[in-house]
Amino acid sequence: MVRIRNLDFGYSRRVPLFQNLSLDLDRGHIYGLLGKNGAGKTTLLKNIVGLAFPWAGSCLVDERPASLRLPVTLEDLFFLPEEVHVPALTAEQFVVHTAGFYPRFSAEQLYEYLRELEVPLGQKLTRFSHGQQKKFMIAFALAANTSLLVLDEPTNGLDIPSKVQFRKIVASALSEERCLIISTHQVRDLESLIDTVVVVHDRQIVLNRELDELAERLTFATGAAAETADAFYTSASVRGPVAIRPNPTGTYSRVDLELLFNALTSGDAAILTYLNQPRHASHASVR
Repeated sequence: MVRIRNLDFGYSRRVPLFQNLSLDLDRGHIYGLLGKNGAGKTTLLKNIVGLAFPWAGSCLVDERPASLRLPVTLEDLFFLPEEVHVPALTAEQFVVHTAGFYPRFSAEQLYEYLRELEVPLGQKLTRFSHGQQKKFMIAFALAANTSLLVLDEPTNGLDIPSKVQFRKIVASALSEERCLIISTHQVRDLESLIDTVVVVHDRQIVLNRELDELAERLTFATGAAAETADAFYTSASVRGPVAIRPNPTGTYSRVDLELLFNALTSGDAAILTYLNQPRHASHASVR
């Protein structure tokens, strides 16, 4: 779906943001893109959707350069930025003016999503609160049924019940033909939604792994179980000490995304070194 190879990009030639960055994103997955503020999450998304242009390397969407913004690419791609700007139209009028750009758009799905998100109809979008505007655009983005859906900080501005509904409808919209990319700094908003985590740090993609693999190879321990010498990373929490340890038995361990993100951006490469080893070798190294 998305193939990035040796990408260099920055807003100033003196300060490159990405150097030699490569990344593969496939259909049938919901990717969570995580990174510190200023790490370049939004910039990476803009390169993927063709709103930013690499200095070097390539960014392809279905084997076509994203930067060309070809009609065949744009009709199968939807990008929802963090800050939404809506026209002075009702939802029904917006559909009339916009839905035609997306061949697989479903009005039935849109109105079902709006009902679930409790977005009112019949008034102009500009009269909505910021949260209602955001929910309307999320519903429209999902109803467009594009193969590539890119959401930048979609939960910003949503209250807790709306975040729950957001996770529910996004999960229901995934299919084997769709690739969803969700960027956020609110890590816990994605814990029960994504199946693959991508972390950008220090101008690189430091992690691109399915959660199932992380759950089999790492143990996320709390309390006394966290106080062991083999821990890759430890931290304090309201629950007591927490840690990430090797998981030589492969017993499933629920992934703590926030703890994992903090570990990966702490400057200690021990977890990555362990994950990058073949499984049998990494298991042997902790026995």
